Amino acid sequence: MAVTWPTGAPVPGGCPRPQGRAALAKVSPIEFFRQVRAESAKIVWPSRKQTVTTGIMVLIMTSILAIFFFGVDSAFQAIVKGLLKLVS
Repeated sequence: MAVTWPTGAPVPGGCPRPQGRAALAKVSPIEFFRQVRAESAKIVWPSRKQTVTTGIMVLIMTSILAIFFFGVDSAFQAIVKGLLKLVS
């Protein structure tokens, strides 16, 4: 049976044949925990200074965005109030 597009045109190369589910490697629970321990040993945690600096930057950026959105919201509020005064 030829594979076609909804328009009836043939699909170049057809569709790939469906494959079975990918086989997962079976490991014992002990081996699993060894692998978890090996992978967690590769984690590089940030230093205290990096963590504090990042936290301060998050607070600064959040404050700047809060002020910006307050200004935008106030501007839209003034525009809507002005338009409502014109209508009524």
